[in-house]
Amino acid sequence: MATEELIGRVLASSEEPFTSVIDAVQGLLDDSTIDASAPPIGVAEAAKLVGLSPHTLRYYEQQGLVRPARNASGYREFTAFDLRRLVFLARMRLSGMTIHDLKRYISLVDQGASTIPERRRIMFDQRDRIKRQLRELTLALETTEYKIRAYDGHPEG
Repeated sequence: MATEELIGRVLASSEEPFTSVIDAVQGLLDDSTIDASAPPIGVAEAAKLVGLSPHTLRYYEQQGLVRPARNASGYREFTAFDLRRLVFLARMRLSGMTIHDLKRYISLVDQGASTIPERRRIMFDQRDRIKRQLRELTLALETTEYKIRAYDGHPEG
């Protein structure tokens, strides 16, 4: 399946059951589903596709998080593999993972399968942070809902 289609499924699946989101993300991040014949795309198109700025993509490259090839003119060319990594990076940054932790994680990925136990630990730690954030956001939402209900009786509300 094309990367663009998978990205669309992930972004559109926010209203669907949680397992379908996991399936879509797995399809997006599973290297075995990469269409190697897909032509690479430039930085502006890649940025638009993954919802990041071109500046952010260049920054991620400077930090060693993604390594797009360069064409004969020196322009970056992002492959489906690069796009999938960018989707992962964007989701992890959105969830609060630091650049330092991402650099560590990507370094482990580059070292191969022997680092899977440590990568798994990093992902467990990240999941715990996300769950804590969700609890905090749920409390903030409930507080907001309370205030909205409190204003229902107010003549200007």
